[in-house]
Amino acid sequence: MRRKLLGMLLMALAASFLVGLKAPPGSAAASEPYTFRNVQIGGGGFVPGIVFNQTQKDLIYARTDIGGAYRWNQATQTWIPLLDWVGYDDWGLNGVASIATDPVDPNKVYVAAGMYTNSWDPNNGAILRSADKGATWQKTALPFKLGGNMPGRGMGERLAIDPNKNGVLYLAAPSGNGLWRSTDSGVTWAKVANFPNVGNYIASPGDAYLGDNQGVVWVTFDKRTGTSGNATQTIYVGVADKNNTVYRTTNGGTTWERIAGQPTGYIAHKGVLDTTNGYLFIATSDTGGPYDGGKGDVWRYATATGAWTQVSPVPSSSADDYFGYSGLSVDRQHPGTLMVATQVSWWPDVIFFRSTDSGATWTRVWDFTSYPNRSFRYKMDISATPWLTFGSNPSPPETSPKLGWMTESLEIDPFDSNRMMYGTGATIYGTTDLTKWDTGGQFTIKPMIIGLEETAALDLISPPTGAPLISGLGDIGGFRHDDLTKVPAMMFTQPVFTSTTSLDYAETNPAVMVRAGNFTDSDRPGDSHVAFSTDGGSNWFQGTEPGGVNNGGTVAAAADGSRFVWAPGDSGAPVVYSVGYGNTWTQASGVPANAVIESDRVNRNKFYAYSGGGFYVSTNGGATFTRTAATGLPASGARFKALPGAEGDIWLAGGTAGLWHSTNSGASFTKVAGVAEANNVGFGKAAPGKTYQALYLIGRIDGVHGVYRSDDTGAAWVRVNDNQHQYGNFGEALTGDPRIYGRVYIGTNGRGVVYGDRTGGGTPDTTAPSRPGTPAASAITASGATLTWAASTDNVGVTGYDVYREAGATDVPAGSATGTSFALTGLSASTSYTFYVVARDAAGNSSAASTPVTFTTTAGGGGPGGGCSATYTVTNSWQGGFQGDVSVKNTGTSAITGWTVKWTFTAGQTITQLWSGVLTVSGADVTVKNASYNGALATGASTSFGFGGTWTSSNPVPTVTCTAG
Repeated sequence: MRRKLLGMLLMALAASFLVGLKAPPGSAAASEPYTFRNVQIGGGGFVPGIVFNQTQKDLIYARTDIGGAYRWNQATQTWIPLLDWVGYDDWGLNGVASIATDPVDPNKVYVAAGMYTNSWDPNNGAILRSADKGATWQKTALPFKLGGNMPGRGMGERLAIDPNKNGVLYLAAPSGNGLWRSTDSGVTWAKVANFPNVGNYIASPGDAYLGDNQGVVWVTFDKRTGTSGNATQTIYVGVADKNNTVYRTTNGGTTWERIAGQPTGYIAHKGVLDTTNGYLFIATSDTGGPYDGGKGDVWRYATATGAWTQVSPVPSSSADDYFGYSGLSVDRQHPGTLMVATQVSWWPDVIFFRSTDSGATWTRVWDFTSYPNRSFRYKMDISATPWLTFGSNPSPPETSPKLGWMTESLEIDPFDSNRMMYGTGATIYGTTDLTKWDTGGQFTIKPMIIGLEETAALDLISPPTGAPLISGLGDIGGFRHDDLTKVPAMMFTQPVFTSTTSLDYAETNPAVMVRAGNFTDSDRPGDSHVAFSTDGGSNWFQGTEPGGVNNGGTVAAAADGSRFVWAPGDSGAPVVYSVGYGNTWTQASGVPANAVIESDRVNRNKFYAYSGGGFYVSTNGGATFTRTAATGLPASGARFKALPGAEGDIWLAGGTAGLWHSTNSGASFTKVAGVAEANNVGFGKAAPGKTYQALYLIGRIDGVHGVYRSDDTGAAWVRVNDNQHQYGNFGEALTGDPRIYGRVYIGTNGRGVVYGDRTGGGTPDTTAPSRPGTPAASAITASGATLTWAASTDNVGVTGYDVYREAGATDVPAGSATGTSFALTGLSASTSYTFYVVARDAAGNSSAASTPVTFTTTAGGGGPGGGCSATYTVTNSWQGGFQGDVSVKNTGTSAITGWTVKWTFTAGQTITQLWSGVLTVSGADVTVKNASYNGALATGASTSFGFGGTWTSSNPVPTVTCTAG
């Protein structure tokens, strides 16, 4: 039985805990309602896929490589995020490898989720399915990984729904895993064993990121070959194999064939079918993209005759072809009209081609006139996202902003020929007057990105004066945010960093700021990797830098802005300091290379450093450092910050080593009780009546990973996010607001910068309800019982009770009740059970657990003489996965009509797929009931069911029970 203290109970209850009162498993600290919003940036990342529903107008989805999936809101012209519920331990699900919207039931949408196919993502991929357009989701784990942020991620779509029989879905898998199919609306999946080609294209064999087989890449159904409710018979599948890139079945998947006469030498990124004219179009490139592509073609396949016709706007045989092709779309309102995009034409810009005669002839979105001048069929309006110029003013033929790059998805609205959207490496662009192209006018392209935020935040600062937030971002540098609700006019310039890795301001002179960042030095040898501002980040200027710097590392400003200490990020680069604004830099002594650097927020001469479990302090402005006597700190991965207004007050987030606090400039640290994991820490305005700043923490308390605030120096914490606002792998950047109590800024890895504000006002409720009365068990049967208990009391009001079953190391939730009784079901006959009850209030405070009640269910199952036994066998096992079989035998003296098998996994195993039975899982508890065809067993007769599963450290065989009836 697990016994643990609730982190947020009143101190007055502490004595009673000493006698061993229980808390529910995974119970969170008290919570406080918050409202979360994005700081408006407007995109900032690659959008590899845009999908229009083919039967419901204005139903549009977008997928991103690290930032989840979105649905278009036509009324507001904004995108709605759909995967913010993805948690820290499952962060890879924010990598969306594919998305599919159901043409039969538009309420249904599916996501193939998983970020990396290599070891970077510890989890396998999953199919997420929703029956309410992404408002809520269910998950089916896959036995392999998916690569939403891997090479080839713009090809597709990998996930497709049969337009005639929408319970049938196909998934084109990477890494040699082949083609997979579901026949129950995505609940279970099985490999299509007879599909002949798993792909063979690898961008760079042996490389950790580029070395994966990009596999099977798209699925396209020919709706004409099925009828409503009957499976489509002809299905086309694209494969990353330059010599065998398109396959087909004409009998619903019974057999598959390589389509004869197909082009070779390139990979089909897209396969789009024009059912009116009977053409399959493919766009091919010599690589899987999305960053590269030097040659390719567009081909048209006549489905009736089997004839292939090359319809490339610029054929691969031409010296003018320096790109492949990818983004491909057919105008469903005007069959024969199609568009394709280059993959990749970095210079001078992406090229779109348009045909109104099924590819026989094409026009270009821009043409050279007299070099370097160009004519344009479009004009751009980026007033909604003005930073898309990237601060550049290039010479012709290049223009700013660029039309795009990495355009793997270009889609014409199936209901509106004038609307087209396409994804780039930084945004979604679109138009609502596309057909002006065909009449000689200029159509207008605008960002269609509001609501879709995909930046990775690397550092955030909120100074006490000036702009409320300054952000350091990956890929687009960062911004000064004067108004959180408006897109900034321009990113940091002078110089432009690819990524800003570190920011700081002078605590007592906050107009002085410093930033450090990354770019390739050889590309811009005149620029420095460190820059300064004296007007709060509105304008920047650069100083000098030591030789050989390409990476920003960490940088800190003295409390009064008189000097700076910098640890560049290049391996082995020494820590340096500068008096003034980087005119010269001098190497510091006594501090390891690449240490993490911060400044004291009061003493202008004091700086701190952390490296390899050691803490270092300088009292002479960074010239020399001395390692302190502090011990026990984590050996790596820590982040720390010094508290404003208190010299020597330091908080260190040590990952799974927890949270540490020093009040003597790091001479010693005390580990903060109750914090199991600390990923980052920050400070904000003190609570009313308090003098010490509010602390913000991203970490794990009481088994729940989340965002927490403490108003009393870490003695007690309230959770400020909830399960619908988890943002995957967040926490690289975190800060409170020194001017607004309760406001917290959170840097995510792919969902931009999020800020949370307290909902309402007043003092947060941190008082837990009283302990419920001991439950009484009544109406006990072979499979159930009723629990009743005396009510708890609370200073605000009890909102419900949670019932738990004791189950060894991890207790199992049985359900919740609003009143003081609960009906238990699904129990096994002749079995002893122990249950207890926990009360909770509206703020999420949980009471101490009630005294448990133990009872034994009555004998039962199958009527007189009925009985059964079950035997669990591991039939195959491999690293991380296994296959099991359970045999069921009627051991009674009469026939039985059904059976139920139960067990509890004791080592964290999970079931990913089960056959010949009906599966129910609750935590570690597994229940399998007979299928419709194998429940009836004569005396002595046997049947079996099988399953696939995952395991981590061990895979012991559990104890199995069987109940007849």
